[in-house]
Amino acid sequence: MTATTAENPTTPTGHPQRWLILGVICVAQLTVLLDNTVLNVAIPSLTTSLGASTADIQWMINAYSLVQSGLLLTAGSASDRYGRKKMLAAGLALFGIGSLAAGLAQNSGQLIAARAGMGVGGALLMTTTLAVVVQIFDDESRVKAIGIWATVSSLGFAVGPLIGGVMLDRFWWGAIFLVNIPVAVLGLIAVVALVPESKNPQGDRPDLLGALLSTIGMTGVVYAIISGPGHGWLSGHVLASAAVGLVFLAAFVRWELSIEHPMLDMHFFRNQKFIGAVAGSILVAFGMGGSLFLLTQHLQFVLGYGPLEAGVRTAPLALSVVVLNMSGVGAKLVTKVGTPRAIAIGMTANAAGLASIALLGGHSYGGTLLGLVVMGAGIALSMPAMANAIMSAIPPEKAGVGAGVNGTLGEFGNGLGVAVLGAVLNSRFAALVPVAAASLPAALAAARDDAERGWIADAFASGLETSQLVGAVAVLAGGLLAAVLLHRAERTAPAPAGAAPAA
Repeated sequence: MTATTAENPTTPTGHPQRWLILGVICVAQLTVLLDNTVLNVAIPSLTTSLGASTADIQWMINAYSLVQSGLLLTAGSASDRYGRKKMLAAGLALFGIGSLAAGLAQNSGQLIAARAGMGVGGALLMTTTLAVVVQIFDDESRVKAIGIWATVSSLGFAVGPLIGGVMLDRFWWGAIFLVNIPVAVLGLIAVVALVPESKNPQGDRPDLLGALLSTIGMTGVVYAIISGPGHGWLSGHVLASAAVGLVFLAAFVRWELSIEHPMLDMHFFRNQKFIGAVAGSILVAFGMGGSLFLLTQHLQFVLGYGPLEAGVRTAPLALSVVVLNMSGVGAKLVTKVGTPRAIAIGMTANAAGLASIALLGGHSYGGTLLGLVVMGAGIALSMPAMANAIMSAIPPEKAGVGAGVNGTLGEFGNGLGVAVLGAVLNSRFAALVPVAAASLPAALAAARDDAERGWIADAFASGLETSQLVGAVAVLAGGLLAAVLLHRAERTAPAPAGAAPAA
């Protein structure tokens, strides 16, 4: 990467405060990632306090992930050109302001808008953390640092329900957003004081039109999926939304192919290694995001746990990720069997965990516990390997854009998982319970006696089982596809010149 000494103040042995800096950016990254799942455990509270429907809840979750995923590539390109430190600081400031607005929201619309604003700050943060790690660590210690970064990425999705449960057990729902403010302030001070500036003055200009086209396209498609069960899959409302989304996504692809500095170089998709990592990343995030969205509802609505109890009971997923990644098991597996096989093993375990929750956790926590542990093992093995596969397929001068691609896949997969698996749940539930209600609590409130309430709860559990099995099949298919493509790529093509070293 082209940079002057002043712009990239590192030495051959790495920055002298590199581990402290890594801790700072990991805390900032963890805060952003927690907001992908922390809202899941607050669903019953939001339903009651704000009168939110199922579609409102899904948009509260998707507004954050869709805005973030739409801006990640542009934010990555901007960080390469204008400076990662500047983008980190701007992201922390915007994220803190959005968190304040979310915590003080008085209705569903205000909360959705605030979550969208938080997504802008999150995009700036997510694209700079990995690029900063590459700048401040030397070749010898960089692999270990990226492993810690990947662990934090996995952990952020897993511990959100636990953090949310602890907060909701003691405070009102707005506290899950207000707690971000002191973290953002302290992180901003630490970034200004510690993080060195690094940038590529010859980097590509941000592709604002591409960001707009991709954001509108993804929003239209996911909105069609969310509204399908309520309006009918063949209704004009749903078909129009899907058509708008697909048209804008097609325009995005055409625009990226026609300009000199695209935010996503479509020629990357000729690289089988890149395609394999893309497929795996989307589908593991699809299964994980969607399953956690469903699981927290199951623990509270069906099994009767409170927010804190539900959050605690999702902790084994996070513990499995931390133990396996911090002990180096994932890295050893990649070294021993290679990236393709490591991804296949990890994604198969992830799918098995989802299936266990679906088939064994319907009426007790035992099967859910088994599934969470197995899922955690699969995530610990597959996600770092896939992040490394993506970064090693992209030249280092595109580090910011590479981080944007990696983040976009995770955010898009997570939002799509919530939308698709939520739609499957709603369709199944509506087919089994002919009650005109916007959510499970509303259906339970409309029930005439305990027997009908039990029947409604059983129908909801059946819908959850179907949704989890759909997620398991998608994750398994994604793992096998990614493994096959990566294996073929390793056999038929050398690594790109100047690509990042494989872990």
